[in-house]
Amino acid sequence: MTKVKICGLSEAVHVKAAVDAGADAIGFVFAPSARRITPEKAAELAADIPASVLKIGVFADAPPAEIRRIAETVPLDMIQYHGDETDEEIRAIGLPAMKSFSIRTVTDLEPAAGFAAWPLFDAPGIDHRGGSGRTFDWQLLEEAGFAGRPFVLAGGLDEGNVSEAIRRLRPMMVDVSSGVERNKRKDEQLIRAFIRRVKQTK
Repeated sequence: MTKVKICGLSEAVHVKAAVDAGADAIGFVFAPSARRITPEKAAELAADIPASVLKIGVFADAPPAEIRRIAETVPLDMIQYHGDETDEEIRAIGLPAMKSFSIRTVTDLEPAAGFAAWPLFDAPGIDHRGGSGRTFDWQLLEEAGFAGRPFVLAGGLDEGNVSEAIRRLRPMMVDVSSGVERNKRKDEQLIRAFIRRVKQTK
């Protein structure tokens, strides 16, 4: 079954809604973003997240010492790299990881083969890396043979299109942020509806 990550959370009520609805992972954004959170606030929220739910920190070209410090402070279970980090840099930091790739053409998929981290395929960002709320052409993943292989799918997902994405691509995890927001703020009803749709899709 495809797992689900709710990203960009910064309020306890939304963390609770996600956990209670069956989210497999919670994402805290430490990279430049409108959804950025302080390590202290993330640690406060993480205290109420059960051990069975992954706590994932999103970074973009952050210094290794900062990543390690925040990972220990929160604490985090996994790092999501959203910058220009190399496989060597990610390996040197030594924490469980996923690496984001912005997909415009099929050639954008090629670098993923050179990383030990889970690949996360996302639509290109507008103001920041990722988080645009737009989908990319999923057919590119199908053409490149990624359907059914281990990867995380992000970019413009919401309750209305996530079932199609899962049936077509069979990702190991789907990652949503703006798709569970109203007026740029997380919404408990949308969070619950998205998770329910993922869990019901076969």
